[in-house]
Amino acid sequence: MGYSSEEDTDISESEVDDYGEKTYEELKKGEHEVKVSEDKFTCPYCPKKRKRDYLYKELLQHASGIGNANSSKRRAREKANHLGLAKFLENEVQNGASSSKSNKAADEDPISACDHDEQLVWPWIGIVVNIPTQYRDGRYVGESGSKMRDDLRARGFNPKRVHPLWNFRGHSGTAVVEFNKDWLGLNNALSFEKDYELNQHGKQHWHAKDTEKSGIYGWVARADDYNSSGIIGEHLRKVADLKTISGMIAEEDRKADKLVSNLTNLLETKNKNLQEIESRFTETSISFNKLAEEKDKLHQAYNEEIKKIQLSARDHFQKIFNDHSKIKMQLETERTELELRVHELEKREAHNEIERKKLSEEIEKNAMKNNSLQHATIVQQRADENVLKLAEEQKKEKEGLHRRILQLQNQLEAKQALELEIEQLRGKLNVMKHVEDEGDQEVIQKVDTMLRDLRDKEESLEAVESLNQTLIVKERMSNEELQEARKELINNFKEMSNRGFIGVKRMGELDSTVFQEACKRRYPEDIAEDKAAELCSLWDEYLRDPEWHPFKVIGVDGDHKEVIDDDDEKLRDLRREWGEDVCNAVKNSLKEINEYNPSGRYIITELWNNKEGRKATLEEGVSYILNKWKEFKRIRG
Repeated sequence: MGYSSEEDTDISESEVDDYGEKTYEELKKGEHEVKVSEDKFTCPYCPKKRKRDYLYKELLQHASGIGNANSSKRRAREKANHLGLAKFLENEVQNGASSSKSNKAADEDPISACDHDEQLVWPWIGIVVNIPTQYRDGRYVGESGSKMRDDLRARGFNPKRVHPLWNFRGHSGTAVVEFNKDWLGLNNALSFEKDYELNQHGKQHWHAKDTEKSGIYGWVARADDYNSSGIIGEHLRKVADLKTISGMIAEEDRKADKLVSNLTNLLETKNKNLQEIESRFTETSISFNKLAEEKDKLHQAYNEEIKKIQLSARDHFQKIFNDHSKIKMQLETERTELELRVHELEKREAHNEIERKKLSEEIEKNAMKNNSLQHATIVQQRADENVLKLAEEQKKEKEGLHRRILQLQNQLEAKQALELEIEQLRGKLNVMKHVEDEGDQEVIQKVDTMLRDLRDKEESLEAVESLNQTLIVKERMSNEELQEARKELINNFKEMSNRGFIGVKRMGELDSTVFQEACKRRYPEDIAEDKAAELCSLWDEYLRDPEWHPFKVIGVDGDHKEVIDDDDEKLRDLRREWGEDVCNAVKNSLKEINEYNPSGRYIITELWNNKEGRKATLEEGVSYILNKWKEFKRIRG
């Protein structure tokens, strides 16, 4: 079926791809004729073109060049038709065309068909002559180089640029076509030359005599063109050189051999360096293993020594405690006995007071008796005086009686004085006994002995406390060394991947992915990431603010525990506005900050057990690195 023109109205640029698909479907259905013979093809969308028969590759270049052309002069419908044709040739005709390629490799590969020892102008340049010109304003003008370049690209030759040659008269009617310097550029140049030869417009046709010249002639520049005396030769000698294909291949081979040699030498050097590094790594690893073993032994010995010291100190403390308990019980017993003695002395003192009262009463009675006796004596004397008058005979008897009374009176006074002295002696005796009891030497010696024992125990306790302080200092130094090792281990893990069993975690850092997911649900995708960054930065400032402390203290199993206050105003507003996930992310960061750095409130890096979600021990970190090194060594081996 021949080509029939469509309606005059053109399509827009945005409809080119859709219309190309429509053209492709029409070609698949056979509505347009493409294949003329076994190895000849035609373009059904260029009926007015002088050249109608193409090889498969030539037609593919023609269709791709027009379909992908950027020239504004190409109509969109024409570009769409040629795009559909190119797709049809690639998908439907490629298998059939490949057989014709194998039969005629020289036609499809112009480089292999040409003479490799022939001198060509490099960079590859084509020559175009007999370009139509017009005489305007005193000089000749012709088609511009950019227009000629676009036309040649539309035909699939892909020139780099087209440079028209001018002389003092203006446009000379000739131009040079520059192609890329690589082999693809040479292939395009030879295809350009072959196209003109097939149309009887090659170099030999231009130089043929007695033939009428019409249209444009073109060929690839060679040594005779380079050495010619005209405007073409002068231009070629300025911008290019002469080279052969075999020479360029040999030069590329030399460059490739030199590159391979350099790369081989570099590879050998790298291998030597790698072997040296592996040797150093092996030595370092062995040394590290030895140090680790020595450290483990020292740590184990240290732990055993600490256990022994702790057991000895505990036994010593227990012995001291038992001795103190015994001494305390003895002192308590002595104190009880002293209290009983004090109570007894108080009783004796009360008894002595009663005795003194009785003695005073008896003294008063005796005094009364003495007064009575004195009164009786006076009465007797008065009676005697009266009796003297009565009887002189009884005078001696009365005198004897009076002496008897005086004697009895003296005896009574002596008796009373003796009884008083006896009571005083008894009181003194009781007082002396009391004084002797208070100054009991045996008790005093016991107290002194107990005091000396107590002082000895206190001296022993001071010695144990001094030893304990020495052990505490050693343990603190060991802990500082372990902390330095832990810091170094954390710094090494920062440079490694954090997806393993052991890694590092920035404690208190907000999870930005939660904020991004929340912002994607609320904002358009182009601004969601910026909004998430702003929100995450705002709450990071809140977390670093020491004035904000959303915690409360509650009682748990008789103990006090600090937990996050869910009724805090900021947390409540955050949960209401952004949801539970974002609020939980902030609460997790708060917990980590309160646990690991409540005073500074800045992010710290911690060695982390990713599998169990907890702080990793130093032993776990070292074991992980050793296992990684063993795996690396096994892979390298």
